[in-house]
Amino acid sequence: MTSFTEQISADLNRQAIELPSWAFDNAGTRFRVFTQNGSPRTPFEKISDASQVHRHTGLAPTIALHIPWDRVDDYGALARHAESEGVRLGTINSNTFQDDDYKLGSVTHSDPRIRQKAIDHHYSCIDVMNETGSRDLKIWLADGTNYPGQDDMRGRQDRLADSLAAIYSRLGDEQRLVLEYKFFEPAFYHTDVPDWGTSYAQVSALGPKAMVCLDTGHHAPGTNIEFIVMQLLRLGKLGSFDFNSRFYADDDLIVGAADPFQLFRIVVEVIRGGGYGNPDVAFMLDQSHNIEDKIPAQIRSVLNIQEATAKALLLDHSSLDAAQRDGDVLAANGAFMDAFQTDVRPALAEWRASRGLPEDPMRAYAESGYAQQIIADRVV
Repeated sequence: MTSFTEQISADLNRQAIELPSWAFDNAGTRFRVFTQNGSPRTPFEKISDASQVHRHTGLAPTIALHIPWDRVDDYGALARHAESEGVRLGTINSNTFQDDDYKLGSVTHSDPRIRQKAIDHHYSCIDVMNETGSRDLKIWLADGTNYPGQDDMRGRQDRLADSLAAIYSRLGDEQRLVLEYKFFEPAFYHTDVPDWGTSYAQVSALGPKAMVCLDTGHHAPGTNIEFIVMQLLRLGKLGSFDFNSRFYADDDLIVGAADPFQLFRIVVEVIRGGGYGNPDVAFMLDQSHNIEDKIPAQIRSVLNIQEATAKALLLDHSSLDAAQRDGDVLAANGAFMDAFQTDVRPALAEWRASRGLPEDPMRAYAESGYAQQIIADRVV
């Protein structure tokens, strides 16, 4: 059986994966949302559910909020509730894709009134950050066009730059703006922030407190995501991940479900590029579970990332480097495959037991009675 060295065990101690509050609510696909008994009715209950993931894995100490989905009267009280559950509030996500005003765009809209409305929403999100102690404001934009000639693409980039600059100027000294990208959906002819290059160009113009967010489900089929990870780390602009898994498009499935080897390759580049255990690079989940139970789905996701990380930490870099220097293609690939094919689950069970965590978090949660309790308590 594989055993971890003291160094690998110590490295695993540094892992922290932020959870999305919306993963615990009734949410799902664009086809149909299947409601579940015991679903949280308030942001406070979302936090309580999310805390179960950290309680059983030790891997998820922070919870990302989405405004206005997680709007409350007293964010200080929400932060104190999180602390009482053993977790903290994390990234604040904005929303400029639901109001009717944003049908043709938000921060890129040709109408200055609508652009200012979108900017003001981000100002409000920064106010929330000031109350919760959050560092990152994450922005994903649905802005784009469906038809050639619908709008001036360059003009929209200029308006995007101006709007982001206004939002950036409002950030506190310790706060950051993290700009996500997505190559399509809901805009099908062109999207205003479709790729890492556009996000990088925009945040680079803003300054050192602006970073790129990479969502693993937001790429065209066949995209080498680990190459993008490498490049953004090399450029010092990878601020965060949104981890999920996709078969076709932005499927929002449990990370590692579709291509665990890709997840492994991504983590290898994160470690090689200095992004692992780096507070400036946030590991986050962005998933919307529809047919599976919410809490165990999040537990499975963080465990999948931990397994990929353990395998990446086992990569024999001395053998890999020697094979690369010698031009031995098969030996170099073999070093990758040896690490990826190692069964790290028994060693991770030992690692958890040594830290007072359940050896099998999925079973421990199922046997905890929490699911049955919230179903009984949360009667609408």
